[in-house]
Amino acid sequence: MPIFRSDEFKVFAIAAAVLIAAAAPRVARATLGEPEITVQTDVAKAHASIKSSQDREGYRVHEVTLPSGTVMREFVAPNGKVFAVSWQGPTRPDLRQALGQYFDSYISAPRAKFADRRHVQIQQGDLIIQSSGHMRALTGRAYLVSAVPSGVNVGDLH
Repeated sequence: MPIFRSDEFKVFAIAAAVLIAAAAPRVARATLGEPEITVQTDVAKAHASIKSSQDREGYRVHEVTLPSGTVMREFVAPNGKVFAVSWQGPTRPDLRQALGQYFDSYISAPRAKFADRRHVQIQQGDLIIQSSGHMRALTGRAYLVSAVPSGVNVGDLH
């Protein structure tokens, strides 16, 4: 005689799947406007890997490869804060995590009159987000205008 009836098993299986998903670690990344220490913490949580960290004139760059194959770059000012993030790869990163406290500004920002799904340009106060691409080839960046170190060209943040 079976322990569960078919209907009971389905309910049990769905409940178990929900619990497992809720308990699983969330994929996380460095957060815009947060301290540099979040880079290491978030890499561990995401099971990602830091491919390189480079010192450039006026800032530091951490290149992180996510399990999806997407490469994120986190740009850190001399004061230790993440002033920009960029991404390139087959999937868009979790923007709620990447933008942190700025995510609500991104969501509430008015979209350009002629915007489409492939190109996004948002300026909401101090926050600028640019994103483009198509399936399996997405790029983008987000940065805080006031946090960009003096002498840094935002065109180089990719």
